Amino acid sequence: MAHFPVPNDLNLPGEAYVVRATKKGVDVKSVPAAGASGDLTENALRVLRNRYLRKDETGEVVETPLELFRRVADHVAKVEPDAELWSERFFEMMWSRRFMPNSPTLMNAGRPLGMLSACFVLPLEDSIADIMETARQIALVQRAGGGTGIDLSRLRPAGSIVASSGGTTEGPLSFLSMLSSVTDAIQQGAFRRGANMGTMRIDHPDILPFVTLKEDLTRVTNYNLSCTVNDAFMDRVHDERDGLHVVVNPHNQRKALLKQSDNKPDYDAHERLVAGQELDASDYWTVGGIFGLIVGKAWGSGEPGLIFLDRINEVNPTPNVGPMTSTNPCGEQPLLPYEACNLGSLNLAMFHCAGGTAEASDPTDLESSYDWDGLEQTVRTAVRFLDNVVEVNNYPTPEIDKMCRANRKIGLGVMGWADLLFKLGVGYDSERALEVAGRVGAFIRGIAWDEDTVLAEEKGVFENWEGSRWDKVEGRRMRNAHCVTIAPTGTISIITGCSGGIEPIFSLAFKRQVMKDSAGTAQVMFEVNPIFLDALKVEGLSQEQIDQVVEYAVGHGTIVGCPVELRPALTEVYRSARDVGPDWHVRMQAAWQAHTDAAVSKTINFPSEATVDEVERAYLMAYETGCKGITVYRDGSRAGQPMVLETKQPAAAAPAADAQAEHAEKAEILDMLLGDTDGDRSAAATEPKGGSDD
Repeated sequence: MAHFPVPNDLNLPGEAYVVRATKKGVDVKSVPAAGASGDLTENALRVLRNRYLRKDETGEVVETPLELFRRVADHVAKVEPDAELWSERFFEMMWSRRFMPNSPTLMNAGRPLGMLSACFVLPLEDSIADIMETARQIALVQRAGGGTGIDLSRLRPAGSIVASSGGTTEGPLSFLSMLSSVTDAIQQGAFRRGANMGTMRIDHPDILPFVTLKEDLTRVTNYNLSCTVNDAFMDRVHDERDGLHVVVNPHNQRKALLKQSDNKPDYDAHERLVAGQELDASDYWTVGGIFGLIVGKAWGSGEPGLIFLDRINEVNPTPNVGPMTSTNPCGEQPLLPYEACNLGSLNLAMFHCAGGTAEASDPTDLESSYDWDGLEQTVRTAVRFLDNVVEVNNYPTPEIDKMCRANRKIGLGVMGWADLLFKLGVGYDSERALEVAGRVGAFIRGIAWDEDTVLAEEKGVFENWEGSRWDKVEGRRMRNAHCVTIAPTGTISIITGCSGGIEPIFSLAFKRQVMKDSAGTAQVMFEVNPIFLDALKVEGLSQEQIDQVVEYAVGHGTIVGCPVELRPALTEVYRSARDVGPDWHVRMQAAWQAHTDAAVSKTINFPSEATVDEVERAYLMAYETGCKGITVYRDGSRAGQPMVLETKQPAAAAPAADAQAEHAEKAEILDMLLGDTDGDRSAAATEPKGGSDD
């Protein structure tokens, strides 16, 4: 492919036109200057330049956005008999911004690493050898841009006797700190900063120190934390809060009560309880006390979240293989040990009449203004794309490779949801929005399942299909163990130029901290929602008035109360996260969960003045409405949040440790784990934690 450069202000290789060799001869396509291609925004181009486009040895960008998407399309299509045909379809789907695969696919397809999956779950067994093997596999996953989840529940609790040495173990949290250092160490060679999920069962003896771990935000900074809870615990929260909480030692199955005085397990106390002997119940933690502690800590720092484990395994597609005990970093992808999932998301806003091919006299009418045929075609093409990713993927270890090819999990999700509601004139916090979510979600999953069955007939069912839920319950042949996952789409929504996932927009205008450059400097972008901006122009406001509205939104996160008089219809439709009450956040998550195979990544946003009781209500409501988990965030409760208002400053960050000594220690850990297997640890752009799932 030959490119003829034109100047541009982002130091991207320009393109005036492209000459592309094909089997049928030479195809000459006219392409606008870089930046206009595919209607990419300036912010999209900055993200691409910092993180996705190929660079030479000096750090100079040597790839255009068009070449990136060609590279990805060609690589993913190469397993098809008519590779050229499918490459064109895959390219057009991405270039038109109707679909975008997860970041590792954009970064690594057609490049030496070749690892294309975003999210993994790895086992963590109760031996030093197994723990260090998990650490090695985490490093291999994260150097290619993947995120990992681990479950700490099989590790013996702190204070347990180690038979081989006669000493005692410091417990799961000491190993979690070590694993967090692995992620720190890998950053110098990774495409982006890796994220992790650490989970622990509610009945583990070390659950209390796990719940309180993020009181110090300088600890395990690379891990999101969630408690995995079963139905029995949630039922007791509802009916028996004063009941004593019982924990189980995973090493010897002994049961214990947790002492209020030091939060440690008391095994003798449980034996006395069972024997009916006298016991002062006030000395021990109750179910309600532990649930209240979880809620209080989540109010303070956003962690821990909750994962409803029984609900996840109730619809586990491969119970014949094993139960799921953990998820990827953002919680939307429960997985078996050694499993990965290939994610990609549809831009819902692009199928509205303003962005798709449908024509309608009333753009607010979903049925007539939405390009349902175009959506169906894109869903079918995207399912084939993601299935092909399983084939061409270069998984980082043999264990992951074997499990992924046996189950073939893919996760087609959505983004641009808030933008679509704007175009439809529907408020996020409305019954109509929930109805639209149900209509669109059901349509996408129905078509995805149908296409997956078509692929099963064409290419064969997944290896573990016999005995799976698809075999025993659904009676349906499937190519992939599941098809639909709602991911957060942080950076790929910036590339696509739409709102992220199913979230309401943070603010109609804001500044976003999206990444660090190669020198470690935070990159800040200012954004104004273009649909909102167009609406202000339609309203007939002067430029001065528009500037005042935007300035107000940047400072307040809402247009409610804006000194410029706006019609009530505008404030009812153009809702930001701050305008949407927690109940509506949870109800929206539940509406999408009803049509999602895996789970839904959704943050339940709270204003800074929210109370602990409001957070508790959200946790309970998530369980009651059928969600598979919940994550909350109270505005300003942590430093360095990705999106901030102009007039608000997040809490001050804790002082950093001595940088030189810390880097040396992390490099030593990395060298120990990876040895001489790669040798390439050149500096690359990184991002705040939590962004490895898009």
